[in-house]
Amino acid sequence: MKLSIVYHSESGNTEKAAEIIVNAIEQMDGIEVKAMNINNIDENFINESEAVIFGSPTYCGTCSWQMKKFLDTSGTLKLDGKLGGVVITENFIGGGADFAEITLMGCLLVRGMMVYSGGVKQVPTHFGAVLIKDGDEYQINKTKIFAQKFAKRALELFN
Repeated sequence: MKLSIVYHSESGNTEKAAEIIVNAIEQMDGIEVKAMNINNIDENFINESEAVIFGSPTYCGTCSWQMKKFLDTSGTLKLDGKLGGVVITENFIGGGADFAEITLMGCLLVRGMMVYSGGVKQVPTHFGAVLIKDGDEYQINKTKIFAQKFAKRALELFN
């Protein structure tokens, strides 16, 4: 099974979040995972993936305009029927992560994706993973758990 992480990052924080997710998923069997910046995507890998996590920093209390534009204009990506998830970075608590997550989730739903949140069991990730800047130990651990729970659900759905 293939799993993609597609992200936008200016400061490097969201890129680090994508790397955390890749490292967590690489510990699992049966999954080929690849992270890519929106400026350098592997469209074939995304189209062949059963699941995609989208990552964005928060700008003005929501996802970056670059990520929103990418999702708005990436009509050739085959996202329908895939499992989708989100990871957000913000500079401070209350920086708009929830709105950013919901904005991205709306885009994923419009594209026909099933959206995975992680829920409140074990470590709560109500909408997805959130890191403040590049994350403290607790946030990094939550992100790893979210990544593995997401990948496990994708395996359950598609294998």
